[in-house]
Amino acid sequence: MTDLAFILAAVLLAAAGGEAFLKSILGAALHLRVPKVVVATTLAAFATSSPELTVSTVAALAGQPEIGLGDALGSNIVNIALIFGLALLYGGVQTSRQDFGRDFYLALAVPALSFFLIFDGRIEGAEALLLLAVFFAWLVWSVRSALRKREVAADVEATEVSAGMSLLLGVLGLGALIAAGRLFVSGATGIATAFAVDTYVIGAILVAIGTSLPELVTVILSRLRGHDDVGVGTLIGSNLFNGLAIVGVAGTIHPIVAPMSEVALTLACGIVALLLLLPNRSGLIVRGRGFLLLMLYVGFVWATLTS
Repeated sequence: MTDLAFILAAVLLAAAGGEAFLKSILGAALHLRVPKVVVATTLAAFATSSPELTVSTVAALAGQPEIGLGDALGSNIVNIALIFGLALLYGGVQTSRQDFGRDFYLALAVPALSFFLIFDGRIEGAEALLLLAVFFAWLVWSVRSALRKREVAADVEATEVSAGMSLLLGVLGLGALIAAGRLFVSGATGIATAFAVDTYVIGAILVAIGTSLPELVTVILSRLRGHDDVGVGTLIGSNLFNGLAIVGVAGTIHPIVAPMSEVALTLACGIVALLLLLPNRSGLIVRGRGFLLLMLYVGFVWATLTS
């Protein structure tokens, strides 16, 4: 019961902390007149991926980086298959193929790179550093693109969040996310020990859902406020943070050892989920894709638990 209480408390902290941290970064970015799509794929994605970062770091320091690996890769499936699948049930999402450029194809390439690196069942320090190098190269490219677009950021709206309030929300949100990460690791490892469940499986399913709560909040709010491009950008950017930065950080702290069969299943489902996200010729992601994405997630959970 104590482990379940830890997980419940972590879910609440992750949701509250993620929303506060997201508001903080978005408020600061709006003051700088950065286009909202760029904000979504970089700053917002970083904010919503903070729970995964704290979980993977704490787990790696505790000698269990497999929880972080399962959390990061599993969160990518939760982001697209579960969260966006649920969002599509409200109706199709109108977007543009321009939103599926460099970032989207890199998100497709990262699982293939991860598959190659963990083919021997391990991710060593040097391989983790390679993931971090790709991440920082993408981040620098994204920041330079944002700076070039700063002068023509016509779609940026005014914000009522002052600079001081943004800083306060950021500090409080980050503190809540760090606490949530510690609670998640404690609760997840306790459940894994009690039921003799592999720690990677716990990370890929249970922890992944909890740490993806900020993405869920972002996507739902963006749909309600008519900013669907923000939701799409946040999920794609979050997947890049998870697959590159979070796995990279965990692997540099402690070598990751995980069964190839489990990881391959997660990576394959992640690729299929991204392909289902591609819009049609008119730029519409139809509502029927939502049912396919949810079916994919249910199949992933079943296959992971029975493998």
